[in-house]
Amino acid sequence: MASIPFIKTLNSTCVLVSLLLLLQPFLVNCHGGEEHDSGSGTEDEHKVLHSKGLVLVKVWCLIILLVSTFAGGISPYFYRWNESFLLLGTQFAGGVFLGTSLMHFLSDSAETFGDLTTKTYPFAFMLASAGYLLTMLGDCIVLFVTSSNEKEARVEVEEGRTDAEHDHKEDEGGVSPVFLKTSSFGDTILLIIALCFHSVFEGIAVGVADTKADAWRNLWTISLHKIFAAIAMGIALLRMLPKRALLVTAAYSFAFAVSSPVGVGIGIAIDATTQGRVADWIYAISMGLACGVFIYVAINHLIAKGFKPQAKSYFDTPAFKFLAVLLGVGVIAVVMIWD
Repeated sequence: MASIPFIKTLNSTCVLVSLLLLLQPFLVNCHGGEEHDSGSGTEDEHKVLHSKGLVLVKVWCLIILLVSTFAGGISPYFYRWNESFLLLGTQFAGGVFLGTSLMHFLSDSAETFGDLTTKTYPFAFMLASAGYLLTMLGDCIVLFVTSSNEKEARVEVEEGRTDAEHDHKEDEGGVSPVFLKTSSFGDTILLIIALCFHSVFEGIAVGVADTKADAWRNLWTISLHKIFAAIAMGIALLRMLPKRALLVTAAYSFAFAVSSPVGVGIGIAIDATTQGRVADWIYAISMGLACGVFIYVAINHLIAKGFKPQAKSYFDTPAFKFLAVLLGVGVIAVVMIWD
């Protein structure tokens, strides 16, 4: 119990970090706080693109994503979160994701493609569709793993070897199927990979950002979603796994937390090893794919499903959820004024 004050302090710190990240776009000018004339050459642009300061910002983004998501994942073991706050916060994060994907990623991708080629083919929109489908494929893998696990558990119950089905019925009301236990180490690894699939693409969006302002803005967008998702995962695991809950929660939280930083590292590596038109092509393609990933996560994971409170909540109504999503989209719309 002595660790509870420390965890509360850590949670407060995470909230403060999120607020600072939210205000970051207002504190810096677009394109890393530097102005560029329309006639400036590509050399100056690439100096900004590959500057040490930009790489340092991305490294800080990597660290913040890892720490904040891991802290959010294990926090339910020590701290009882307000379910109404999580309910509306998840919807707000969905609005932020939706606004970022359409107003920032899709517009940047389409604009970059317009500078790279004279063809009128909608490359950005095609890649957004591909990103959406790739993320849906990841969810199909999750459903395949969990459904096969449910079949095995049902067979074991019928043969009288375990009471797994009874435990599943108790938890089925408030637990997302993606957090079900798997029957083997191989299934567990596959489940983690599928869960973290879209998180890697989210991290790449930070790693290939062409300015400091874009990197910070992408960071707070992703971290906002990841923190709420990690907290929801921790709560779900505690409901399902009463034994050794801290160890299992910490393991799942770390796997979920490390996925976006891996994507950031991949993006930094891509950004550091490419120059000129190649870098522009990679940036345009990455932003297009990230747009589709963000749209899928926003609609299917955050807005449609969201957080399911155990107790009856006054705010668990379509009207309040709509207002929370509207606020998230509105925040991005205001931020884009300075883009």
